[in-house]
Amino acid sequence: MTSEIELICIEKGMRMTDQRRIIAKVLSDASDHPDVEEVYRRSTEIDSRISIATIYRTVRLFEEAGILERHDFRVESGENRARFELVSERHHDHLIDVENGEVIEFHDDEIEELQKRIAEKYGYRLIDHRMELYGVKIKP
Repeated sequence: MTSEIELICIEKGMRMTDQRRIIAKVLSDASDHPDVEEVYRRSTEIDSRISIATIYRTVRLFEEAGILERHDFRVESGENRARFELVSERHHDHLIDVENGEVIEFHDDEIEELQKRIAEKYGYRLIDHRMELYGVKIKP
């Protein structure tokens, strides 16, 4: 079955090698926001011949083509690895657990409206924004 990212690549006229297809599938199937190391780990489970350099090149290619969005989430461990997700038409924000790096996507209409009002208050029309909230899980 053809992955979502592979279909987008084909629509954009990109050449799809077997390794690119695997990387596209891994990224399409991701329910999290994997970093390159995690994409590499998942890809080599399918084909052990894929190199980390191929992963880096392919992820960069997908990002430059507007298929992937890069996030530089901060975590307490100090590891600030870029994480990736499929570019989405549906706007969402992120809540990042700084202890374990878990990323939760959310959308809140009240926050969206407040951001528009703040921009208007200062004489601007909001055209885009990115919100990242950082927190730690409350332990009972």
